[in-house]
Amino acid sequence: MRHRPSRIALILAAAFPCLASAADVILDSVVVTGSRIEHRSFDLPAAIDVVDGERIRGDQARVNASEALVAVPGISVQNRQNYAQDLQISSRGFGARSAFGVRGMRLVADGIPASMPDGQGQAATFNLDRAERIEVMRGPMSAVYGNHAGGVIQLFTPDGRGEPTIDGSFSAGSYGSWKADIGAQGEAGGISYLLDASRFSTDGYRGHSSATRDQSMAKLSFKPSADGKLTLTASTFHQVAEDPQGLSWAAYLANPRGVAQGALDYNTRKSIEHTQGGLTYEHRFGEQTVQVSAYVGQRSTIQYQSIPKSVQGNPKHSGGIIDFDRDFAGFSARWIGRFDLAGGKLTTTLGTDYEQSSDDRRGYENFVGTSLGVMGKLRRKEKDRVASFDQYAQAEWARGDWVLTGGLRHSRVAFNVDDNYLSNGNDGGNVSYDKTTPTVAALYKLNPAVNLYASAARGFEAPTFNELFYSGAGGSFSYALKPSTSTHYETGVKALVGHDTRIDAALFQIKTDDELVIDSASGGRTSYRNAGKTTRQGVELAVDSRWQGNFTSRIAYTLLDARYDEAFTSSAGNVSAGSRLPGVAAQTLFGELVWREPASGFHAAVEGLARAKVYVEDSNKQQAAPGYAIANLRVGVDRQYGQLKLRTYLRFDNVLDRQYVGSAIVGDSNGRYYEAAPGRSWLAGISARYAF
Repeated sequence: MRHRPSRIALILAAAFPCLASAADVILDSVVVTGSRIEHRSFDLPAAIDVVDGERIRGDQARVNASEALVAVPGISVQNRQNYAQDLQISSRGFGARSAFGVRGMRLVADGIPASMPDGQGQAATFNLDRAERIEVMRGPMSAVYGNHAGGVIQLFTPDGRGEPTIDGSFSAGSYGSWKADIGAQGEAGGISYLLDASRFSTDGYRGHSSATRDQSMAKLSFKPSADGKLTLTASTFHQVAEDPQGLSWAAYLANPRGVAQGALDYNTRKSIEHTQGGLTYEHRFGEQTVQVSAYVGQRSTIQYQSIPKSVQGNPKHSGGIIDFDRDFAGFSARWIGRFDLAGGKLTTTLGTDYEQSSDDRRGYENFVGTSLGVMGKLRRKEKDRVASFDQYAQAEWARGDWVLTGGLRHSRVAFNVDDNYLSNGNDGGNVSYDKTTPTVAALYKLNPAVNLYASAARGFEAPTFNELFYSGAGGSFSYALKPSTSTHYETGVKALVGHDTRIDAALFQIKTDDELVIDSASGGRTSYRNAGKTTRQGVELAVDSRWQGNFTSRIAYTLLDARYDEAFTSSAGNVSAGSRLPGVAAQTLFGELVWREPASGFHAAVEGLARAKVYVEDSNKQQAAPGYAIANLRVGVDRQYGQLKLRTYLRFDNVLDRQYVGSAIVGDSNGRYYEAAPGRSWLAGISARYAF
């Protein structure tokens, strides 16, 4: 795949001539993802988008990250309409086959990982009510974040500022959904504070899909000296959710809102308790900075699955209920130095990350006698530990119109299992994975309005604990799975057209060896194997514009061709070379047009989303989830009454009432691949903020 970024820049400049300007606008943001130091996103040699607080909070329920990330090219965020399994997030195809939660991507909130040491993450713990921005990076520079960094999503909350303010919000909408939130922020006695608590509840679009979620967070920071800053964060997350599971194609056509019979028989459901706290200290010594952070947390989960009773009765099987208590912790430290070198500016970063988690894991039968969906006999008892230890170095040298960047990271991930339930054999043992991943990039400032860049890196994706658990012989723990390794290439252009348009375009190619694929999946239990080589290549385009008459627009387009280069065989059958990777849409297009009237505070917007079909398993022989196009409308009013600010909004999603598959459960052995998205739905909300 040949890349000609200079030609792309000329084509884009010709296609978007200077627009008439009512006023200069800022089409750039400061980011820290990637280089780990502050940069204008325009000057970073990477595909990176910033979702600001206005988009995160504006006319949204602020329940799912999919609300905010839908406008980011290269990122696919599928709302399963199933809070027991979390969102399905992928970056350039990495993470698309995750059976639950997020894998293949690195999640971070206020510097604290939301991904565990093995790479499995949960986006549900993101606090969207207090988010100041979300930085989303794809491509080679993601590799500097180590294992499972096919992309990086970082959420940042602000420090409390100025006089105290208190605010609250309430929203309600279709399917019995509602959310209430209250928060406060400010500064007192030299300490800045940010506090928040919320409750969300829904009956769910589908049957057996109700959920309740309680979330809270606190952030305190102060400066013990003129050059030092200490920040403390703490958060809690509690959720109880039913699991409707997927539907077969025939069942989906007959009743999209239906529920798999096994989910009803076994009362499939999941409860989560998650608490964590972190401490970060930063100190500047002239042109040098030291950053140190540490965090601890605890997570407890109970999940009832629909594995048939006959299978659970097999002596080798570990039951149909997962019950674990997890303690996790981590530490990171980095030094950043800035120096003059050879007529330019050199910025260097040296750092290390250590993360570990320990699970007391138990498994039980999901039946007692003839009663299903109740906790039965113990079938599994073990201690699972995973730890990762990484060291990295990055350097950036800028001189004139050139910026050169390089990085090197060494990662080691170690797993250990102590099996304390031996009547079905001993699955105890250990396995570890080591990898060193380099990154290089160059950016050239063609002129003050156009930057061209190219980058390359090696990536590393070790199996997660959940991929190892059932992938051995007879559904036992696997010590034979290999990590997948990848080589990433990217070229791109970032262009400012006049004062009112910014264009970001990236072309990429990714070659992967030992791709981790689903071998079988049934009743909520998934096993994996290594396939051969794959290729992902494509184009990402984002265009932001401001027009006369108080209009703004955004277009985000993704073209992704992701295929297996080699044939292989899984439990589902033969997979031919050239087959498309499942869970990945070949094309996605998002468009938005917003109108605002500053004097009245009134605003209105129309959104459109179109996505190509998605294959649901590796052979591409089963019915693909068809492509679709939907439209959303929203209106709102923002008004200020002295110290009180009020915001009201009303939104209608899928206004044309299209019926479509919102997400696919990749590789489900029962053929229940399809999860329906809601038809026409509504949401209304009000929020108030009072400044003292």
